[in-house]
Parts: sequence; structure tokens; C-alpha cells
Amino acid sequence: MERKLFKSGIVLTLDKTIGDFKKADVLVEGSKIVEVKPEIEASDCEVIDAEDMIVMPGLVDTHRHTWESVIRNIGADWSLQKYLGSIYYGNIGSKRTPQDDYAGNLLGALEALDSGVTTIYDWSMIISRDHTEEMIRGLRESGIRAVFGHGSPGEGEYWNRESTSFDGDDVRYIKEKHFSSKDQLLTMGLAIRGPEFCSWDTSVEEIKLSRELDAVCSMHLGFGTWGSQDRSIEKLHNAGLLGDDLNFVHANAVSPEEMKMISANGGSVSVTPEVEMMMGHGYPATGLCLENGVRPVLGVDVVTSTGGDMFAQMKFALQAERARVNQQILDNGEMPGPPLHLSARDILEFSTIDGAKALKLDDKAGSLTPGKEADIIMIRTTDLNLFPVNDPVGAVVQCTHSGNVDSVFVAGKAVKRDGKLVDVDLKRVREMAVEARDSIFEKYGTPEEAWFVK
Repeated sequence: MERKLFKSGIVLTLDKTIGDFKKADVLVEGSKIVEVKPEIEASDCEVIDAEDMIVMPGLVDTHRHTWESVIRNIGADWSLQKYLGSIYYGNIGSKRTPQDDYAGNLLGALEALDSGVTTIYDWSMIISRDHTEEMIRGLRESGIRAVFGHGSPGEGEYWNRESTSFDGDDVRYIKEKHFSSKDQLLTMGLAIRGPEFCSWDTSVEEIKLSRELDAVCSMHLGFGTWGSQDRSIEKLHNAGLLGDDLNFVHANAVSPEEMKMISANGGSVSVTPEVEMMMGHGYPATGLCLENGVRPVLGVDVVTSTGGDMFAQMKFALQAERARVNQQILDNGEMPGPPLHLSARDILEFSTIDGAKALKLDDKAGSLTPGKEADIIMIRTTDLNLFPVNDPVGAVVQCTHSGNVDSVFVAGKAVKRDGKLVDVDLKRVREMAVEARDSIFEKYGTPEEAWFVK
């Protein structure tokens, strides 16, 4: 069994029973973490020099529309209404070929890995089985750990509040063919529309199917103008449908009482702070979650409108929530004082161990715990924006960017070393991405925002 010894790094385990180390070693055998302590004596190992590195678990993105990487940044000025109208209802999201989806998922997953994200919930829009096959192929080829969220097509007949369109047999087929075991990097989820984007009965049917298949069920819910009016969480609670396998994305406008219902049933809330603030979903629900017993988790969301790294989302989530509370204190005629109510360590936990729990992967990922899979990243502390490091947690959350990520390992396998992706033909990936972009825009028409397309 291949053994790796990460030697002499600053180690952030994100495991409260183990703690952090100013200097420690991490021993990996095959895909598993075996030991974490200040000094490990081990032979027959590949010794990985971690001096001047922060060694920590890979980041967990709980909500990403990965295929959109091939049409990235066209939505820098899009509102939520503009985004929905451009991507759904028979528009851009319905103009993809299977090859386009392969290129999009491969490019998007590699972008995530390059920035230290080792696990994603890929919230997909499925057009056909051929598209599904190619999306899965792109994820698998990248080497990322992912929950593949099987979703509905972008056609208008699927995305309205009366829609009953749903093909459970196709979901069962994909589950049996590709996700019969949970002992693999790719596992199954359901990316359902939820009761605010389809009929109530259809939502109930989809939730029940997700439980039949033991799949994490994620839905956009509780945001925009209808979020507070629909009281969808309360309806799910009254129907006895809440549970720890339900993931609610955004939830900006749900009531405190509904958030307590999520907490009591172990559900999770994915906050995507940057996109929510720019597009008009509502103020990020970080504080609403914390005040009512939910540990929020983070996601990038739509790469049409923002970059795919989690370091930016950590900063957005932290400062938006601090600003909200600090303004309340200022409005009372006082000055905010120490300690601040939300810490950098909290945000780091949202992005690692809490994210893994939300995806029901905390037995595998989210912390450097012996027995878990070796999803490990190394961050260079000698880079000018990080040196000298005085608080490693603060350095990761407030100062780090993707360019500081030196190495990335998923299940013990190196996917990035010395600042470069391993065994990836980037020229081929870029060419496929351009072909996919051109293919989509040829069918849809080039959006006016895409003025540099050539």
C-alpha cells in the first residue's frame, strides 16, 4: 500500500478532538489518513516536505452549477431575474450537447481542484441520459470528490409552480448504473426543483425518491419576494418531510421559526453569499441560521457570475454577517467590541467539516481525522500575501487565494503538485471549453454581455 508522510507542516485538522499543530506530520496509507501528530517515524514512505505550508482538509463546496464553467462571467451584471430568464425556460441551459456538458464539468471540476476544493455538490440540469453520462464522465476524469445532483432540464415545462414533469425511472437507472456503491469518489444526490419551482405533489414525490435511493436531496428555496410568503419549510415540516438528508439552498427569507424546524430535524442550509448579494436573492442567511441553531455551509453557486474558488466565499460570508451585526450595534449608539460574534474559525468549519456533514460525507471528508479519506491541501506560507503567518486560520480565511494552493490530494492521490495540476492536458481542456461555448452560443445567440467571444 502506497504511503505518504506529510512532514513538518502547520497542521489544521478541523477535528476538535485532535486540534491544530504549529508543526506536525500526517501519515497516509493508500487513500486513508493513518496518523496525525508532531513527529511520526515511518519508513517506506514518499516524504512530502510540508515545511512552510499550511496542511489542512480540502474545502467542501455544497452548491455549484458546474457545467456553467464554459459560459463563465457572462453574468457579471445579471440580477436573479435576468439569470433565471437567460439560463432556464428553454434558453441557454437547454442548448447544450452531451459533449458540451462533458467539457463544462471537466473544466469546472478542475477549477475547483486547482483552488483547493476537493468536494463539490454538482447541482446539475439534466437534458438526457447522454448528457448525464457525459457530466459524470467529466467529474470522474477530473479526480474530484463529488455528489452528483441529478436535476431537471431547463425547459419551461419543468420550471413553473404547477409542473408535474418528473422521470423517476431515469433517476433510478443512473443510480444503479453509476452510484450503486458509496465507497467511491462520486456519489448520488437529487437536485430537485422544490415546492417553489414545481407542484407540491411533485416535490413530495422527488423527496420520497431521494430517500428510496439514499441520496442527499438539495433544492433552491426561501429567497426572493416569494421566500417569506410561501413558508415552504413549514409546509414540509407539517407534512413530516424534513430530515437530515435535505439541503436548502439560499433560504434568505425564511422565518426564524422555520429555521428552527430545519435545525430540529438536522437539515442543512447552503449560503452562497457573493451571488446572493449581487443578484438579489436577499441578505445571506448566515446569521439567521446561527441564531436559530443551524450551522450554515457555503457554496460558489453560479460561475456565470463569479469565480469558482471558496476563499472568496469565506470572506464574503464572514464580512457580510459581521457587517449586519455591527450595524445593529452602531444603530443602538454603541461601538462593536471584542470579541466579534463570528470567527474566522467558524467560517473555516462551514467550508470543511460542516460542509461534509451537510453532504453526509463527514465519515470520509472535512477533517484530517485518522480513518478518513486523505483529502488534503497544502497552502504556501512563503507567498508575499501570507508571509509572515501569525494566525494560520486567519491566514486561510482572510488572506489566501487560489494561487497560494501548492498541492491538492483527493483520497491520497495527488491532483495538484508544486502549483500545477497533475497529468492534465490544459490545452485540450481549453479547446473543448471554447468549442462548447461556441456550440451553445450558436444555438442560443451570443449574449450581448459576451463581447469578447472569438
